Amino acid sequence: MKRTLGILLILVMLLPTAGLTSVAVLMMTAAASCTSGSLTVGPIPDSLTSQTRDGTSVVLERQQLTHAATIITVAAQTSGVGIPGALIALMAALTESRLRMLANPSAYSQSADYPNEGSGSDHDSLGLFQMRPTAGWGTVAELMDPAYQARAFYGGPAGPNGGSPRGLLDIPNWHALVPGEAAQSVEVSAYPDRYENFQPVADAILVALTRPRADPAVGGAPIVPETSRIVFPLPEGTYTDTSSYGWRTDPFTGQRTFHAGSDLAAALGTPILAVADGVVVFAGFRGRYGGLIIIEHTVSGERVASYYAHMYGGGIHVAVGDTVTAGHHIGDVGSAGRSTGAHLHLEIHPGGEDQPTVNAIEWLTEHGAEGLDDAAVAASSCGPGSAP
Repeated sequence: MKRTLGILLILVMLLPTAGLTSVAVLMMTAAASCTSGSLTVGPIPDSLTSQTRDGTSVVLERQQLTHAATIITVAAQTSGVGIPGALIALMAALTESRLRMLANPSAYSQSADYPNEGSGSDHDSLGLFQMRPTAGWGTVAELMDPAYQARAFYGGPAGPNGGSPRGLLDIPNWHALVPGEAAQSVEVSAYPDRYENFQPVADAILVALTRPRADPAVGGAPIVPETSRIVFPLPEGTYTDTSSYGWRTDPFTGQRTFHAGSDLAAALGTPILAVADGVVVFAGFRGRYGGLIIIEHTVSGERVASYYAHMYGGGIHVAVGDTVTAGHHIGDVGSAGRSTGAHLHLEIHPGGEDQPTVNAIEWLTEHGAEGLDDAAVAASSCGPGSAP
């Protein structure tokens, strides 16, 4: 919490005097609760460049990233939101305003008197999430406060609107929705398909603005909060299980050996997804693994490490220390290292990276992984393989 308060004090010095209201609100809230490790905001960069799902380049400046930091910090302070909720909120704000506080002088002349980064003209909408006073989201003064808008978007018992209009936490089973659908459920836009396009940018913001805290009790290892969900590491319909966990004939030596992972054949460049929220502890080349990413997670209270192997150098998209969310695009399928063809070699290590593996496909199945394609996951002893 000391770190959070320090960051907020820096924001106070950086922002104009007229804009201190939202930072003051954050400081008062931070005094009452500690932020979650993976949602602890670190140094805010001067700019960030990312791409939308359709390939459009997006450049965000420091002020936009400061608003993103507010959205993330409020998420950490609001019970039940977590990383998935912060991701959805960032997607919504990116879509609605490009993370700018927009006044609307044509509807409310007084809105221009509050700190803003331009004017919008969509009905009587205001601010980051383009919320409308006439829809009951709040007063003009309230909606020109970034922290208030974030709390209103999340809603729930701690929200300012009592569930009407509905915030994210007021949407039944919002966790089960595609992030873009969840954003639309709050925003109720006439263009419901826009939000999904900004998920990669929201992912990039979370990675850039958050860093794990060190836990002195475990030798400086990062604190990894409980994951919000489990996902399959390859998009549905893109893979085939070609060499499952267990004893098999090694494709290189012809000898009977134990295979510690699951090999999922897929086309070169197929996106590899993080199976859970977590922190990257290795990203580089390691012997027979070729390009390897190791992520530490907390699942049902247990530390779990996931290994993703055989990427080429250009196919690794994360670095050590990065915080990732379940489904985050961390790399691309390759065939580097001890490999006979393009595939993902996946390992799951309950207890951490120095502990034995278990059957990755069974583990994902038992934990209800989203995107698990039962038809594609059929054990076979043929096809591309690895033997780390």
